[in-house]
Amino acid sequence: MERFLRSIYQHHASDSNVLGILTVEKTKPDSPITDNFDVILLIIVQEAEKVWNVKHYEFANKACALHIVAEELLMEWIDTSGYRNAVEWIIYGRVVFDRNEFIQELKNTLQDFPDSKRDLRKIIEFGKLIKSYNEAKELLVAGEYMDSNSKILYSLHYLARLAVIEKGYYPEVTVWNQVKQIDIEVYKLYEEFIENKEEQKKRVQLMLLAMDYVINGRAEMAVKHLLDIMKSEGGSWYYGELQALPKLQAYSLDLSAIMTYLVEKGMIMIDTEPTKGEGVYHRKYTVGK
Repeated sequence: MERFLRSIYQHHASDSNVLGILTVEKTKPDSPITDNFDVILLIIVQEAEKVWNVKHYEFANKACALHIVAEELLMEWIDTSGYRNAVEWIIYGRVVFDRNEFIQELKNTLQDFPDSKRDLRKIIEFGKLIKSYNEAKELLVAGEYMDSNSKILYSLHYLARLAVIEKGYYPEVTVWNQVKQIDIEVYKLYEEFIENKEEQKKRVQLMLLAMDYVINGRAEMAVKHLLDIMKSEGGSWYYGELQALPKLQAYSLDLSAIMTYLVEKGMIMIDTEPTKGEGVYHRKYTVGK
């Protein structure tokens, strides 16, 4: 297979715009990491008009997916979990070309998982968790038990990813295998939910109570990224000001749910400011004492 792969990527290696090339081979019959292709060929470029270009090849009864990705987009995927497979390609991929040790340094960065990147990833997962958890509660009240059940499973998945990040690892596609090894509390929640023989309504009710306790215990750690930014500027914030901050864009769609939760828990306080309308006030937010 190497001979065929080389014929695909060898001309890229001489291009000064190419930073590195990796291959990832399928090792199991079902392989989420390779999208069930026999091999992934990842070419990282410094810049490109088309920031992500994908081509499919076939040779010797093997299927290959070639991904040409601009460095900026790749780093965005890594920082925000935009495309989870990409992280695993970097971690597990075999390096076939590495200009100025770009890929080796990237691998080292992924292993270190700096606090700044970890804090961002934690609040991204926390925002998704809170939104999904709230939807599960609403669906339960509405009597939509099957949909509520589905939202619980989503919530558990986001909680699992948050737990993995807490421990200093990037979440993989097979996240529950990671969680089983590093956070037994969260794994037991998942295990109890899928194995519970109670009627669906009761099962969802019990899990919502259990998850509420676990979420409360992790909230302060999970939202550090947001609270640090709010405290760094001092004073109070209009919601629109926060939503417009470039540093918050990765979780701006879930920011409202996060803020509502933090207000409910007393971690963020509300100030009011009069408007021209009688009895109508602007809301402004400050970090609680």
